[in-house]
Amino acid sequence: MTGERAAILARDLRKTYPGGVAAVRGVDLTVRPGETFGFLGPNGAGKSTTIAMLCTLARPTGGRARVGGADVTADPHAVRRRIGLVFQDLTVDGDLTAAENLRFHAELYGLPRRATRAGIDRMLDLVGLADRRDSLVRTFSGGMKRRLEIARGLLHTPRVLFLDEPTLGLDPQSRAQLWAHLHHVRREHDITLFLTTHYLDEAEHCDRIAIIDDGRIVTEGTPAALKAAIGTDRVQLRTADDRAALAALRERFGLDDATAGPDGLWARVPDGAAFVPVLCANLGVPLLSVAVTRPSLDDVFLHCTGRTIRDAEAVR
Repeated sequence: MTGERAAILARDLRKTYPGGVAAVRGVDLTVRPGETFGFLGPNGAGKSTTIAMLCTLARPTGGRARVGGADVTADPHAVRRRIGLVFQDLTVDGDLTAAENLRFHAELYGLPRRATRAGIDRMLDLVGLADRRDSLVRTFSGGMKRRLEIARGLLHTPRVLFLDEPTLGLDPQSRAQLWAHLHHVRREHDITLFLTTHYLDEAEHCDRIAIIDDGRIVTEGTPAALKAAIGTDRVQLRTADDRAALAALRERFGLDDATAGPDGLWARVPDGAAFVPVLCANLGVPLLSVAVTRPSLDDVFLHCTGRTIRDAEAVR
C-alpha cells in the first residue's frame, strides 16, 4: 500500500534524545484506512514517542512518516488538520461545560460557527453525553471525561484518531463502556483508530497490533494470528507431589520445558484438551487440579521478547 493510500505509513522511524538516548529505533508501520490498530508494549517501550512523531508533536531524528497522505516533517500543518488526538493525560477544562470545551476546540480549528452547534450536539450524542451538554466537566467521572475528549478529537472530522493509553486509570466497567463507544465511533465515521496500550485485553479489540519493545517492533499481525503462531496450549496442574510430577512430565511425557512455580506446575503442549486425559491416566501422581489455557497476547510477548509484559513493566 502506498503512502497516499495508507492511513499511516512509517519507514525506519527513529527518535534519539540528547545524550544518545534512543527511544524509537527504526519503526516500520502500514495502517490501512478504517483499521483499529494498536501498539502493545510496556511503559517506556517507545509507544508514546512514536505517537508523538506521527502527530507532529516530536520531530523524528531519522526515517519518514506520512499520516492521512501528508508528510509529518514536510507538511505538519496538513497532518494536524487530518488527525484527532486523545492524550494520555486528561486535558479537558473542568471549569467549562462539555459544550464549551468543544466550542473552544472548534474555534481553534477555525470551524464555521453556523455548523459548530450542530456538530457539538452530534458529537455529544455520539459519545453518550448529550444529557450533560451544559454540565461543568469537573462533575464528570473519569470515563465521561475520556468520552468528551473523544468527541473533541472527532469534532473537526479527522481521518485518523490517535488515542494514547485511552483507558489509563479507568475502572473495568468504564473501560468496557469506552470501548463500546470507540467501536460505535469507528462505524459511524469510517475513521482509522490508532491507539497505544499496555493492557492485554484492550489489544484484543484491535484489527491488528504491533508489539513494541525497547523502541523496536518485534512482531505484528491480528491478535488471533499472533496467538496461533505460538501453536501451543498452557497446561497448569497441582498434584499431591509436585516434585515427582515435574520429573514425570519431563521424563515420561518429554516436556523438557515443564516448570514448577508457586502456583503449581505448567507446561506447553500442542493440544491441551487431548493431552489432559493422557496426563490423568499416566502421570503416576494424584492430580489435585488441572487447567488448560489457550495462548494469550502475554504469551506472544514472552515468545518474542523472552519475558512477559508484566515483567517488562516491573524493570522500567
